[in-house]
This record gives sequence, C-alpha cells and structure tokens, in this order.
Amino acid sequence: MVERVDSFRYLGVHISQDLSWSHHTISLAKKARQRLYRLRHLRDFRLPSKVLRNFYTCTIESILTGNITVWFGNSTKQDRQALQRVVRSAERITHTELPDLQSIYYKECQTKARRIVKDPTHPNNRLFSLLRYGTISHFFYIRVTVQEWLI
Repeated sequence: MVERVDSFRYLGVHISQDLSWSHHTISLAKKARQRLYRLRHLRDFRLPSKVLRNFYTCTIESILTGNITVWFGNSTKQDRQALQRVVRSAERITHTELPDLQSIYYKECQTKARRIVKDPTHPNNRLFSLLRYGTISHFFYIRVTVQEWLI
C-alpha cells in the first residue's frame, strides 16, 4: 500500500503534490539564510572579501543552486525573488558582486545540453542539433526539438 502525502523530499528536492516548487524554494531560502548568519560572523572577524566570497560559494551558493536545472525554470516569480534576496544580502556582507541565480541557471542548462550533445549514447542526444555560429567553430548554439521532447 502506498501512502499519499502532500510533499516529500527526494534526492534533496522537495516535490509537492501539485508539482509547484514553493515548498522547495522556501526550504532553500531558510537554509541559505542560516548560512548567512555564519557569513556575517566571518565578516565581523574582518576576513578579506575573497575569503568571504569563497565561503559564500561553497556554503550558500551550493545550497541555492543544487539541482537548479530541475526546479528553477518552473518556480514562481515570488520564489525566485525570495532566493535572490539571499544573494543580494550576501553581496552586501561580502562587499563583492555575486552572480544572480538566473545567470547560474542559464549556464547550468547550457552545460547540461553540451554534455548531452557530446554523448551519443545519451537517450536525449537525438533531440539536439548543433548549429554553427559565425565563422568560429568552437562556438555553437544548441537547438532542441521541443515536439520530440514532449512525446
């Protein structure tokens, strides 16, 4: 017998019954804000900005971007803003500019697509086709056949 639940956590991602990502993003923001507390303490010890940024990247950004290609594209604007507020708070603490979550998401999606294209044994390899961009051969765009993806 399978028990029906409103949400559950699988591989670090909170999946809700209605497939919204609000529960997941709320838990990420909460966990990241807890780490901001530690970042503030490190700042109070007058550590250099480079060390603070490294701490942010290792402890806070890794939490915010875990499995980002799965949930970020379908999260609501309010959820994204809540997570982005954590990033902006970290910027004020570290006194450095940090990448926003949208650019990290975009970069991760490109990396994942490139890996799929390079691996001919990947099940989704046939959904991608390489397009040359200009005269430079090492830059390329990837086009996904959406109709085949949905079938």
